[in-house]
Amino acid sequence: MPTKPAVSNTPSLRSWPRSVAFRVIAFSTVWAILTLVVIFTLITTLYRQASERGFDSLLSAHLFNLIGSVGVSESGQLTGAPDLGDLRFSEPNSGWYWSVEPASEGVHGDLHSSSMTKAIPSPSVAEVPFNASFQRSYSADGIEGEQLEVFESEFVLDAKNRAARFRVMGNQTELEQEIATFQRRLLTYLSLFGVGMIAINAIAILLGLQPLRRVRNALAMVREGTAQRLDGRFPAEIEPLANETNALIENNRRIVERSRTQVGNLAHSLKTPLAVLLNEGRALGGAKGQLIAEQAASMQKQVDHYLQRARVAAQRDSVVYRTPVTPLVQRMVRVLQKLNPQTALSLSLPATDIVFAGEREDLEELLGNLLDNAMKWARSAVAVSVKPVAGKEGAANLFEISIEDDGPGIPDDKAREVLQRGRRLDETKPGSGLGLAIVADLVNEYGGVLALERSVMGGLKAMVRLRSLQ
Repeated sequence: MPTKPAVSNTPSLRSWPRSVAFRVIAFSTVWAILTLVVIFTLITTLYRQASERGFDSLLSAHLFNLIGSVGVSESGQLTGAPDLGDLRFSEPNSGWYWSVEPASEGVHGDLHSSSMTKAIPSPSVAEVPFNASFQRSYSADGIEGEQLEVFESEFVLDAKNRAARFRVMGNQTELEQEIATFQRRLLTYLSLFGVGMIAINAIAILLGLQPLRRVRNALAMVREGTAQRLDGRFPAEIEPLANETNALIENNRRIVERSRTQVGNLAHSLKTPLAVLLNEGRALGGAKGQLIAEQAASMQKQVDHYLQRARVAAQRDSVVYRTPVTPLVQRMVRVLQKLNPQTALSLSLPATDIVFAGEREDLEELLGNLLDNAMKWARSAVAVSVKPVAGKEGAANLFEISIEDDGPGIPDDKAREVLQRGRRLDETKPGSGLGLAIVADLVNEYGGVLALERSVMGGLKAMVRLRSLQ
């Protein structure tokens, strides 16, 4: 059963990707879109205002031209042949019309443009009053259903105060269509400009972040053991990060070397006293001598065990250790096969080699204890397999070592007990009871998983999962 659950990374907020490039590009894209929307709105508003002013100015000019082209005869008949200089006033139902109607007594008849095939009613003065200049403007429905803008004025034609009502009508629907066409063209051009701007901006951002990718690749080389530090020239903004990382790597290396030295010094200082106690106990003989020898041997095993743990703890976080798994497993299996020729030993390896993220000695001790335990308890066969394990997205790469035998196995309720230091379920078999405990400690120190299960071969299946390098 597992001695330590698989470590899972704390999930990040999924509402916002962690990529800096994505964030910067997304922000700049949103800003560019908002800017283009504001520009589009501003330009179309200004264009509409200018078009409407020009439209009104044109109608006003036509109105004054019309007033200047019409008179009244002595009999009160409206006379004149206005030519406003626009062919649209000659095209039937074009939406551009003019008309002159009596506005006082003594005036009769009416004039209108040839384009005006049907009378167009006007609102009452109460609905749309005249201004101080006796002018007014309003909207009306055209002959073909188009929307018209009407400029109207009442003007005195002679000294007898005879007046007429002048109207000039322009096609406002045509104006709206022109504005809509301009908006579509402007939207097309701004969209093309926006896409190009966003693409160029994204390329510039990605190129600007290239040094970060170089740092990441350099760190990967350090982690894989192919480099000892971050080398190369980096931009001024990133160079302090690279320098601090190199200082951290160097400090980590010094800590590991100092820990190794201290472990070696401790082992050397305890080696001679423990050997003396062990020899003296054997030489003394008797019950007391045997007791001293046993306790000295036990102390020696315990010291070796804890020194091993201290060494692994000091170096497990190092970023420069890498151990190819396949050749190490093959070598150890060959050795165990020669030492136990009576046991059939099968080996299954992956097509591609796996690299263990740790030191070779640790993997040797872990694998050696498991193989030795399997050979000790197997009746006739042991199976060893190594395979990569697909981790979750964002998790570290893993690999699995599985060792099975056809021995008696371990009862489920005893699986945890055999992992305790010095605990042995069968005292008739040789051993110290530290093998599986050392394996459990090594796996724990490397953040892996150890599981003891029932094998399909009938005995024990020991499964270990550890981190591998890409």
